[in-house]
Amino acid sequence: MRKLFLILTWLGASIMSGYCRAETITVYTSANFAPLVVGEDSGVYHDMVDYLNRQKLPGLNFKLNYLPRKRLQLMVEENRLDGIVIGMMPHWFDDTAQQKYLWTTPFALDRFVVVTRADSGLKPLVSASMAGRSVGLVLGYVYPDLDDWIQRVGLVRSDGIGEEANLEKLRMGRVDCVAAAESVVRYYMRTHAAGTTFLLTELPARQTERRFLVPHAKAAVYRQLAPVIRKLKDDPAWQRIAAKYN
Repeated sequence: MRKLFLILTWLGASIMSGYCRAETITVYTSANFAPLVVGEDSGVYHDMVDYLNRQKLPGLNFKLNYLPRKRLQLMVEENRLDGIVIGMMPHWFDDTAQQKYLWTTPFALDRFVVVTRADSGLKPLVSASMAGRSVGLVLGYVYPDLDDWIQRVGLVRSDGIGEEANLEKLRMGRVDCVAAAESVVRYYMRTHAAGTTFLLTELPARQTERRFLVPHAKAAVYRQLAPVIRKLKDDPAWQRIAAKYN
């Protein structure tokens, strides 16, 4: 009996020791808008981090943390990042060859749309209709895929604190249009009963891929993370989670 007790004690100590040695990996995001982040503990990114923790990757524990976009970009580019980044694309960091950083496969696809009021009469793809109009964008964000289009049609940038704030400004007529990810706009329309208020026009920009960016210094984390992300499309559990935000 004493021998069994000692064995169980040793196993318990081993498990606790392994738990204590788990490294907390900070998952950075610059997103603070739905459906990517909803409140303090919900949204696509919170759910993704919870999902990763349920996979019990050996020695790893993940925690979501917000940083403003400019600060986050600077930390990445100066090689001062002490974690990984969720929801980024290689060309946003001048890394189309995927050599500067390690990149997972996309876990979500999106695209940019321009949103106008249904009663505005504006035609976003007709430059004459949009010249001199204001477009709501997020303060501190750079839009590599949209900047040329904005300049070409003659729009005037009007920065807001976030996507939802910009859409509220559009509802109140304080901006003429808003450029945002389609998933963000449709989630807003669904949760604010704005289905007949706005018109959406797809913009001439490449599809947005949401990936994880991992510094080469975290290659050991990448080796465990990448296979999990690659299999998400075939995991019904994750598909049910993602469907909540469609």
